[in-house]
Amino acid sequence: MRRVLGYVRVSTEEQAREGLSLDAQREQLAAYAQMRGLELVEILADEGVSAGKPLHTRPAGGRLIERLKAREAEAVVAYKLDRLFRHTLDCLQVVESWHERDVALHLVDMGGQAIDTSSAMGRFFLTIMAGVAEMERNLTRERITLAMRYKVDRGEFTGVAPLGFRADEEGKLLIADEAEQQVVARICALRAQGCSIRTIAAHLNDEGWPARGERWHKTSVERLLARNVP
Repeated sequence: MRRVLGYVRVSTEEQAREGLSLDAQREQLAAYAQMRGLELVEILADEGVSAGKPLHTRPAGGRLIERLKAREAEAVVAYKLDRLFRHTLDCLQVVESWHERDVALHLVDMGGQAIDTSSAMGRFFLTIMAGVAEMERNLTRERITLAMRYKVDRGEFTGVAPLGFRADEEGKLLIADEAEQQVVARICALRAQGCSIRTIAAHLNDEGWPARGERWHKTSVERLLARNVP
């Protein structure tokens, strides 16, 4: 039975927008491993980490690479391509380096089908589908840029509402969210008491304050304080 390490990732904004939870990705990876007869050693998770960061610079991504070098697994499984890589070139370079060490990549959903790079055909399909995925991202980026420019010209709100606010029913103006305003006040109070950012995140999780992701983490507190504390 081939040993595999799973990898899941979600950014805070992405999860708030799409509900793409880490647990949902974990379930997909576990089901895939069972179906393929793979031994799922562990699933490593990066929460609140942007896809723009190279895999080796992410906390869980760095551990994944080190464990592969230590020969703790012969394959990696992820839900989608964009969970792991920034763009096509990044993907192909990393996968090639893994292939040289006889480490395969399994993608559960790559354009509606699973891909396994342990075969030549699998690597061929990955190359084609990675290029198609990047083209789609670029086209989407162009459409979003045009739409945002139109909204800005009309004086409308664009982007994800910062913590403590939400968009109105028409999605044009920001209005205060009373529940989230209480969270903001709690964070600012803890900071005024001299708590570190990591300690604040721990307090919020222990006290059960709602987060836009699965839980509070250092990066989300940092972003909020940057907007609210001079």
